Amino acid sequence: MKIVKNTDKIIKNDKPDISDRQAEEAIRTILEWIGENPKREGLLETPRRVIKAFKEYFKGYTQDPSSELKKTFGDVEGYDDMVLQKNISVSSHCEHHMAPILGVAHVAYIPNKRIVGLSKLARTVEIFSKRLQTQERLTMQIANALTEGLDAHGVAVNIDSTHQCMTMRGIKKEKATTVTNYFTGKFKEDLSFQNRFLRYISHKS
Repeated sequence: MKIVKNTDKIIKNDKPDISDRQAEEAIRTILEWIGENPKREGLLETPRRVIKAFKEYFKGYTQDPSSELKKTFGDVEGYDDMVLQKNISVSSHCEHHMAPILGVAHVAYIPNKRIVGLSKLARTVEIFSKRLQTQERLTMQIANALTEGLDAHGVAVNIDSTHQCMTMRGIKKEKATTVTNYFTGKFKEDLSFQNRFLRYISHKS
């Protein structure tokens, strides 16, 4: 599947540019490059398995977050305060080393007359996570997609994660974590909303 993308959106084309067979051959080349024998029994199926895994790791390139946010509900009897979903698991890969990023996201929004199903918040996190990322961009993409898709009065996103490009290679600081925040609308303009959000997510439940 050919994919042309900008920061947040994707355009899909039916004709593939690179076949699974070509991708598997690239994995065999890497196995040889590290000093392995891709023809030995334990590695015969490894290229196929890696490509299958990559399709799962990076499936966000073929998904559109705006389509997940189209269905909203207006029967909320005037509810207009924060909706917060905590501890959404994040599993992504850094674009610099393709090493895993593992952590949690906390997402809140202030409805503008309508709300969205709670699973759609986690789905939005998932879609953007399943791409090569920097944590800073990931945080912003989630917030901006929810702000636009829900026409929300404000959105807050916090991600706390471990980058294995830091823990397993390079500086090798196993306990280092990275925290990013991004706020839109009322969360950005009104510190009382921002402070409530940060207080709620810091409370262990």
